[in-house]
Amino acid sequence: MVVYCEIKGHPLERFQLRSNMRERVIIKWGGGLITDKSSLCTPDLGILELLAQTISTCQSHDVDVVLVHGAGSFGHLRAKHWRLNEGTLPDEVFENDDVCSSQWEAVNQVRKEMLQLNSHVCEALVRKKLTPVVHPPHLWAKNTGPDFLGGLERFHEQKQSQVHVTFGDVVDVEGGQKFGILSGDDLVARLAVELPHIKRLVFAIKGVDGLLRVPPEQAGESDLIEHWTPHIEFEGTHLSEIDVTGGIGLKAARGSFVASHGIEVVMVNGGRTERVLGAMLGHPVRGTIVTAKE
Repeated sequence: MVVYCEIKGHPLERFQLRSNMRERVIIKWGGGLITDKSSLCTPDLGILELLAQTISTCQSHDVDVVLVHGAGSFGHLRAKHWRLNEGTLPDEVFENDDVCSSQWEAVNQVRKEMLQLNSHVCEALVRKKLTPVVHPPHLWAKNTGPDFLGGLERFHEQKQSQVHVTFGDVVDVEGGQKFGILSGDDLVARLAVELPHIKRLVFAIKGVDGLLRVPPEQAGESDLIEHWTPHIEFEGTHLSEIDVTGGIGLKAARGSFVASHGIEVVMVNGGRTERVLGAMLGHPVRGTIVTAKE
């Protein structure tokens, strides 16, 4: 299936907000949730279909959705090999991979692969009669971390059935670093606190119900942290041999920052899409409510 998505590039466009703006929610689909993270460029089409339905249902309940998705096997494996999160390393000797022979080739290839993953996301949305409006960060954002540069006006106007979509990406970085990885978790933090009418932020993560007191492989039903604040320790799986961002720890930190602005933040098991939908609609579900203070 060929899907044509509206991609907004430079210059930044400004929009008039409609007067009766509906409630809005930001959902983050983890890269590990929507891909096979151990196999290069392999989407999980089944979970994408189920997750797309949750957005369609939200729209039918008068809740507009801004979607941010991770990279998973479409970004992390190659970015890790070429250490793209560290920027340009002219004195480092790298072994060529199956496609690239330099960091700069890897930058362009990861950007292409992220657009490939995004096309799978868009196809799933279109099958639910939704209209994705895609914002590739390398076209409008610069620098990494929560204070990255780039105006968010492009996300303001949202017509019925539209879904704004963006994702973690390799972006240009000022100074000697030249490029770096802008995490989807940093994107959601700014989107949540700067866009109008955002009521809640939901992280859909893979394989666990939320933040846990013990490592996931040891956890039982009672080990879920139902209300988390930054002083509470938790355990999580961070695939350091693959991941080039901050894993579950970064999600918790950015979620707490968002919560400090009065926005509801919850982490749920993305494989239980009924919980994902419930969280997006503001219903109580099994998961972790993230707060900023005790």
